[in-house]
Amino acid sequence: MKRQLDRKPHVPRSDQETIRHGIAAILRRQAMSALEISAELHIPERDVYPHLEHIRLSLHASGELLHVTPAECRRCGFVFAKRGRLTSPSRCPLCRCEGIFPPLFAIGEP
Repeated sequence: MKRQLDRKPHVPRSDQETIRHGIAAILRRQAMSALEISAELHIPERDVYPHLEHIRLSLHASGELLHVTPAECRRCGFVFAKRGRLTSPSRCPLCRCEGIFPPLFAIGEP
């Protein structure tokens, strides 16, 4: 017997709402990883990162910030706090483990 997945139905975007507006709306509600954002908006994960970079720059004018919870190694707990890029690192510099918790993104007040 197959188990039904609890998925939300795909709601098409209106002409006024862009992908970046959709990402910003999601991140104002809760913190999410790029993979979760891509699943929510039905776009490839690699396309999320340029949108996040643009959102980070454009939020400055509105007085909001893109908060980034840094990636963390699953094995040794190393936190990638000084990483400037938004993408997830491929492996830990200390233990060389490739199991990395991805960074989380949220929009909020400074």
